[in-house]
Formats: sequence, C-alpha cells, structure tokens
Amino acid sequence: MHDNELKTWKLQYQRTLELGLVFSLLLIIIVFQLSKKFQVKATLQSRGAEIIQMENIPQTQQQKQAQAPARPSVPIASEDETLPEDETIDFSEFDVGDSAPPPPPPPDDDEAIVFVPYDEPPEPIGGFLAIQKALQYPEIARKAGVEGRVVIWARVDESGNVVNTKVQKSLGPNGCDEAAIAAIQSVKWKPAKQRDRAVKVWIAVPVDFKLR
Repeated sequence: MHDNELKTWKLQYQRTLELGLVFSLLLIIIVFQLSKKFQVKATLQSRGAEIIQMENIPQTQQQKQAQAPARPSVPIASEDETLPEDETIDFSEFDVGDSAPPPPPPPDDDEAIVFVPYDEPPEPIGGFLAIQKALQYPEIARKAGVEGRVVIWARVDESGNVVNTKVQKSLGPNGCDEAAIAAIQSVKWKPAKQRDRAVKVWIAVPVDFKLR
C-alpha cells in the first residue's frame, strides 16, 4: 500500500512539472509576440511623425529672373522746324607729321656727381689741416656762435685744381658754406691716380667750424 501511494505521488509530481514547463513556454511565446506588436506600432508611429514633419516644411519659392533692360529707342527725325539743331564739336587740327619736342640736354660732366674708380684718392697738399688753416670764419657766424661741420663735394681735375663744388651738408645762410668752398679752392691738390694716370674725380671734403 505504501508503494502504490509513492508511485502515485511521483506521477502527479511529474505531470505538475510538465504542465508548469508547458505554461512557461506559452507565456514566453505570448510575451515575445506582444513585444513584436509593440515594436511595429512604435515604428509606424515614428514614420508617421516623419511624414507629418516633411509635409510641414515650407517650399522655397523660386526667385524671379530679372527682366532684361529695355532696348533704347531709335531716334526718329522730327519734322518740327522749331526744334534746335544738334550741336557739333569742332575738331582741332592735328598734324601727324609734327615732331615731338627734343629731349633736354644731358647734364654737364662738371655738374653731375659721377663716381670714377681710382687707385689713389685725391689729397690736399699739406693734408686736410691746410684747409682748416686757410679757413676764414665768417663774422656773422662768429657773432651768432655758429659751430658745426660743412661737407662740400669738390671736383679735382688732372692738374690738382678744384674746378667745381657742391654743398652736401650746410650750416645755413650764415656764410659758412662759402667760406668752406673758398678754403678748399685755395689749396693745391694731388690728383687722383688710376693705374698711374691722373683722373678727374669728385671727393667729399669735411670742413669744421669751431670757435676758440
């Protein structure tokens, strides 16, 4: 009797377990199907929202092309004699054969400061101290207390004479420039040498004005 009850209890337990497994599988299948339906519904709703947004986008208007400018009207001669006649412009006479004015003459060689290469520069006989000794201080500059340096361009020819001068640096209208030129011209110079040949060159000569 005890064995029969044990067998009956085992059979019931096995059936209960099988039924539980079947219900579990059915529940899983139902949940899976419901989740699919919800996903499809959500996808349809999102697509519907996109369609609505696309429908609400305003369409851009094409810009109208600018109209071509109207062609100018052709003037028509009028038969009204009271209208003034068209004014005319008198053309000036122009002779094609007229020659252009001649170019200005080139500057004199003594006026233009052109560098000439040399092997030995020109030097005042007695040195530049001889120029300072020959310098006579202008009375106007002395009374005004003017001091400083004047620089004179001097052109020394092949014989050692100063044939032309130009002021490079001035002390103003007080006679110092003229006094410096006179002192430079009063001194005899050794001409510049180019391959043992005397040449005419320009040289910058400084002259100092100092009151004792």
